[in-house]
Amino acid sequence: MSTRREDDEATIRRQIGRIVEGIRAKDLDGLRRLYAKDVVSFDVEPPLQHVGVDAKLKNWAKVFAFFQEVDYEVRDLTLAVGDDVAFGHCFGRLSGTLGNGTATSGMWVRGTFCFRKTGGDWLVVHDQASVPFDVASGRGVTDLEP
Repeated sequence: MSTRREDDEATIRRQIGRIVEGIRAKDLDGLRRLYAKDVVSFDVEPPLQHVGVDAKLKNWAKVFAFFQEVDYEVRDLTLAVGDDVAFGHCFGRLSGTLGNGTATSGMWVRGTFCFRKTGGDWLVVHDQASVPFDVASGRGVTDLEP
């Protein structure tokens, strides 16, 4: 028999799976249902933070316009689940076919998700995608793999 925490972790893993599915389908409406209205996102694209679900979805809309076909992969997802908050980290890779027809394998980023249980639903209240950088050059290092 599973515990409530195990059930919640399984639910959160399904939510992350839905994010992946929403990205692959370019489904902004589906993604909207997975984020809290007041989500704060520290994405790889400027500015330093994107506040609110509309700002988060605006970033995804830019990605979807850039790609003809888009894929997203999550690796090494680890979760810590409490009663009404949870966090996790993983590696994520956005790849696909660009608007000009060029295929790209993308790059791996470090991802962090923070969830809050609201009205029985686990919603993303914060996420962050980052790339390591070379201190000497000040440039991101985008050729690393998990």
